[in-house]
Amino acid sequence: MAKRDFYEVLGVSKSASEKEIKDAYRKLAIKYHPDRNPDNPEAEVKFKEAAEAYEILGNTEKKQKYDQYGHQAFDGGGYGGFSGGGMSMEDIFRNFGDVFGGGGSPFDAFFGGNSGGGRSSRGSSIRVSIKVTLEDVVNGVKKKINVTKKTKCGTCNGSGADQVPNAKETCKSCSGKGVTYKVQNTFLGSFQTQTTCSTCSGEGQVILKPCKTCKGKAVVEGKELVEIDIPAGVQDGMSLSMRGAGNQSESGGQSGDLIIQIIEEPHHDFMRDGNHIIYNLNLNFAQLALGDHIEIPIVGGKVKMTIKQGTQPGKVLKLSGKGVPDINGYGRGDQLIIVNAWVPQQLTKEEKEFMEKLKNSSNFNPDPNNTEKSFFSKMRDFFA
Repeated sequence: MAKRDFYEVLGVSKSASEKEIKDAYRKLAIKYHPDRNPDNPEAEVKFKEAAEAYEILGNTEKKQKYDQYGHQAFDGGGYGGFSGGGMSMEDIFRNFGDVFGGGGSPFDAFFGGNSGGGRSSRGSSIRVSIKVTLEDVVNGVKKKINVTKKTKCGTCNGSGADQVPNAKETCKSCSGKGVTYKVQNTFLGSFQTQTTCSTCSGEGQVILKPCKTCKGKAVVEGKELVEIDIPAGVQDGMSLSMRGAGNQSESGGQSGDLIIQIIEEPHHDFMRDGNHIIYNLNLNFAQLALGDHIEIPIVGGKVKMTIKQGTQPGKVLKLSGKGVPDINGYGRGDQLIIVNAWVPQQLTKEEKEFMEKLKNSSNFNPDPNNTEKSFFSKMRDFFA
């Protein structure tokens, strides 16, 4: 099913300010929040749809890409930091809690509660940068890097407690549930909210004897070798996301994500323009006038090309399908060849005499139909 336009989802115009976009999302999130619409699948879909729209339009950089390319800028496996249709309630509350005053739920700002509870807090994400060459971009590449991250403590298996009897006891404040409940009456009706227990931080148990290795934190810091699959077609500045490859949560929740920022290194022969590759071809006057058979470098090899007689400087030739693959699978760009006239800065005495003859020749005519071929053939030998 095709995604709806994000501006339509939030009910704002493309010229809407950051505050207008934020306010529009806030209203929709409150309207369709699960606490207000229990057992209502349609409301849950609209709640997630609004969050997806705000994920893009609430971010200046992502909004610019969306305005230029639409949904295609973020589809294709979640590249670019867009989570697509896979957003969970936990993702929404974690990513957009600041919209509602810093809480885990949009209702926190009104009712003082917290939809989250227990051991559901995710670990933090890790950001790394990876340099890629144009060859990597064209072909795709796998890279291995060492990432410093928090992982589950092997001594206590992530419990945070020493492996001795009675190292933990049930929390008396929440009776082991990890959350406390509160009922409040508002103008919208009565709502029961739950808040993470402040005594045990949602664990349900209190550690009496902490693990000696992790000091009760349940995680330890170390290095891990991570293999990253970089798809063909990535662009400089693009971010890839590996879900669950970030820091382990200290409270037993899911691990955070590994965010990989792409840095594309300049190429000594080529320039990149979107999915097209630009190559500057320098030819001497004889090659342009008479034509020639030459080899053109492409990424990963060479191809033979015929330069037609009378080719003019500035002409753009094209090698179809020799550019960069589209990251979303929409074909492949071309290699564009810009023809330049190469003029030598220094000439031998013989070459200067030859050029003077050419300059003063009565046979010389800019019209390629009247070119003296034998004369130009001799000229081409000088620059071969």
